[in-house]
Amino acid sequence: MATLTQEKCSACNKQSQPANAEEIAELKPQIPEWNLIEVEGEPRLQRSYAFKNFKEALAFTHQIGHLAEAEGHHPALLTEWGKVTVTWWTHTISGLHRNDFIMAAKTDEIASSAN
Repeated sequence: MATLTQEKCSACNKQSQPANAEEIAELKPQIPEWNLIEVEGEPRLQRSYAFKNFKEALAFTHQIGHLAEAEGHHPALLTEWGKVTVTWWTHTISGLHRNDFIMAAKTDEIASSAN
């Protein structure tokens, strides 16, 4: 079985099915540091990463931005001094899709090479 980091995001539209509870239970252990949160009734994946300073946090933010553009899937990013909070969800379905788990895993991969 391929890891999430080896997968590519699939195009989503309003008819795409959100991840159900069983899929979330299967995928979540692959990204254990991510939190399942709810914002305005929408489930999302969120994680914060610590950095030594703003410069490193900003460089990480740029790497995530490049990844997002390459995959055609974009997160909410909050860059602060020494910290970046990344939130993934699929806007078109107002919820979670396999793509969000793929991108969370890829974000972790980038973070592990940044530190």
